[in-house]
Amino acid sequence: MIHGTGRRISRRTFIGWSGAGLGLTTAYAWLRQSPAALAQQTQELTLVSFAVTKAAHDRIIPKFVAEWRKKTGQTVRFRQSYAGSGAQARAVIDGLEADLVHLAIALDTDRIQRAGLIQSGYLQRLPNNSIVTRSVPALIFRRGNPKGIKGWADLAKPGIRVITANPKTSGVARWNYLALWGSVTETGGSEAKAREYVTSVYRNAPVLPRDAREATDIFLKQGQGDVLINYENEILLALQQGQATPFLVPPVGISIDNPLAVVDRYVDKHKTRAVAEAFAQFLYTPVAQRDFAAVGFRPVEASTIKATASQFPKVNKLYTVADLGGWDAVQKKFFADGAMFDQIQASLR
Repeated sequence: MIHGTGRRISRRTFIGWSGAGLGLTTAYAWLRQSPAALAQQTQELTLVSFAVTKAAHDRIIPKFVAEWRKKTGQTVRFRQSYAGSGAQARAVIDGLEADLVHLAIALDTDRIQRAGLIQSGYLQRLPNNSIVTRSVPALIFRRGNPKGIKGWADLAKPGIRVITANPKTSGVARWNYLALWGSVTETGGSEAKAREYVTSVYRNAPVLPRDAREATDIFLKQGQGDVLINYENEILLALQQGQATPFLVPPVGISIDNPLAVVDRYVDKHKTRAVAEAFAQFLYTPVAQRDFAAVGFRPVEASTIKATASQFPKVNKLYTVADLGGWDAVQKKFFADGAMFDQIQASLR
């Protein structure tokens, strides 16, 4: 038995807490509190995430809250914020006091780190290099596929109206851009050909919504466009909700890797590090990963990957942002002010 002030706790329970992401220092801090004190406490966590994760977190959070209460006697309340990944990163940097961020791209989490809010090396602090969910790009078209869209190449054809979000505000839009680019460069095409192709696709884009959810609404609810580029998980979720929308997952695509991070400055300010780290670890458990998969995200935990493999279309050639040089290089080349995306947009005016 390990003794704390006013309580006794079994070695098994102590090890369980450590395995859930509570380090020794944090665990001893909890041990010094009495059960009555713990039960009286209520902590609040602020989770900031990109728009399309809400359905998953709405499933997962109640399960974590119940488990945490059972372990500690403590009540946890969540404040949640959902919007485009880039906009969310800016909000946190500007003062939205997130305890955890689950964003669409590591580039956005890196911006929060560079602002001094997350300690360096955050990718190594959680399983799977802090990637907690995955998806791939999908093409959604109108019933009957009247424009005959069969793959990436068709998006550049005259008369095809393409709906995709704005890379300046949306994580999915950057993934979409890289999917378009890589559909050429990762199949043997030159960068000159890739730029020509990407320019043609954006010429066909009548509007650039702020985020993935808005892009989906514009296509499905407002009826704009012939084809929507969006997360596969958005489409699978729409199908679950009775929206019989035809789509395809191209055989060449980029792995859309979504990182998770504890925001060090704010968990220390709020004194929520223990529960925030425990929730972060919980998101990698089979329980949480099954909930992510249930709403269309590709899981990262091994047993859940195996159990859900049949529900996801196969991608024959799946490349990563590392294959394109990594996020720093990609940002500088494509998305920084005055970089290629801005140049393409200026050429279309």
